Amino acid sequence: MKIISWNVNGIRAVIKKGLFAPFIEKYQPDVLCLQETKAEQGQAMIDLPQYTEYWNSAMKKGYSGTAIFSKIKPIGVINGLPDEICEKFGLIADEYGDPRTEGRVIAAEFADYFVVTVYTPNAKDDLSRIPLRHKQWDPAFLAYCKYLEIKKPVIFCGDLNVAHTPDDLARPKDNVGLKGFTVEEREGFDNFIKAGFVDTFRMFRKGNSFYTWWSHFANARARNVGWRIDYVIVSNKLKDRVKSAAIHADVLGSDHCPVEMEID
Repeated sequence: MKIISWNVNGIRAVIKKGLFAPFIEKYQPDVLCLQETKAEQGQAMIDLPQYTEYWNSAMKKGYSGTAIFSKIKPIGVINGLPDEICEKFGLIADEYGDPRTEGRVIAAEFADYFVVTVYTPNAKDDLSRIPLRHKQWDPAFLAYCKYLEIKKPVIFCGDLNVAHTPDDLARPKDNVGLKGFTVEEREGFDNFIKAGFVDTFRMFRKGNSFYTWWSHFANARARNVGWRIDYVIVSNKLKDRVKSAAIHADVLGSDHCPVEMEID
């Protein structure tokens, strides 16, 4: 199974640019996980009869949202985090919105594992959403993945809005303590690793210069001054079944590029 994750930063914009269908044709994912769709199902003109579509759109129009397109029909699909987990970690609305209603998570159950896609809330330039990330969202999402693991292993992918290590961004010294590279956000990622989850890309490639997001400023993408904030992560039980992992930096249409993982 080939799983591809892509923060499209507006699915309608990518389609309008004529870049979505060629991407699907070239890479042929079995499961495609999208983040920041900024649309509801039916608003985007998508003709992919070989895929079944599952959408979790934000209540706020034109904002956030996730989707899963799958050639293999899942056993079941779950939108959002369970109420009991949200309550346990005090995940509620803040001044920027309510992450429970922003379409940030979809879980699709297949025969051997769950595939979960996630669009993690941004910490904001002033770091005002760090408490939400550190005390609520990150531990709640980890708890959800561990809850699913009770039944079967988990693959989760998406825009986690954090560079895990200094190798995951072009200019780590300049960005220490800024959004996406704070101690708190990196600790949230560390907790997944401590819980036994595996960053599949790092199974195959070490070092820097591998990025998935670039600023629109100063020609950053052409100069590859970027961040790796999009991941495909697997339960430790699945590690030996991972065949390959890749970053498709040549795919345009968004400020993020797709990331891929292939598993037996």
